[in-house]
Amino acid sequence: MSHPVGKVAELAGVTVRTLHHYDAIGLLSPSGRSHAGHRRYDDGDLDRLQQILFYRELGFPLDQVAALLDDPESDPWEHLRRQHALLTGRIARLQEMAAAVETAMEARKMGINLTPEEKFEVFGDFDPDQYADEVRERWGGTEAYRESQHNAVTWTKEDWKRLTEGFDALHRRMAGLLDAGVAADSEQAMDVAEEHRGFISGNHYECGHEMHSSLGEMYVADARFTATYEAIRPGLAVYMRDAMLANALRHL
Repeated sequence: MSHPVGKVAELAGVTVRTLHHYDAIGLLSPSGRSHAGHRRYDDGDLDRLQQILFYRELGFPLDQVAALLDDPESDPWEHLRRQHALLTGRIARLQEMAAAVETAMEARKMGINLTPEEKFEVFGDFDPDQYADEVRERWGGTEAYRESQHNAVTWTKEDWKRLTEGFDALHRRMAGLLDAGVAADSEQAMDVAEEHRGFISGNHYECGHEMHSSLGEMYVADARFTATYEAIRPGLAVYMRDAMLANALRHL
């Protein structure tokens, strides 16, 4: 049995545009075509799509997903085992974070002052300064990084507050679209993604559409970014990434 692209998109919870993109880059090409030339997906294609979506949910970039699935020694059972282990680890991490938030809420409600150790034990060995070093190592030689650093040293406390509130408002709007069931590649979501890109360009560094879509990939690939967006609304990191990619494709 084969299925048309619209039905596959509905079953998988993705957009037709996404499936077209996967086909264009060779990640998932349908096994057949109708007499009219329309895409038709068989059960093997659906199995591959399931694997792709598992890896995407875990934050793997598309090129890495393709490399994993196209490995001639690839074992479907091994893919499932790896994905299960990664998802289980993510669930455990989010449960730890949720428990920490609940503890903080209860302590605030009862007027209890947590010790420094109790406040930060959930973060383990994470060091914000180390993260800053990582940013310098990855992007320190770019014009965007130099522009961002130059801007940051001139910002006042009020500037930081304004920027934070601006990002928060954009994130809330995107979360609202997700709650409403609006597709990530809809005009509404892409328009908010474009505002997000413009906000970065206007306040931090010139952020082109290609760079913006790469930033969206990082929201999912880097657990620290993912946790930030998941705390706003579960699923927001992936939704942001998809909307930013769709907006980039719209403009490019």
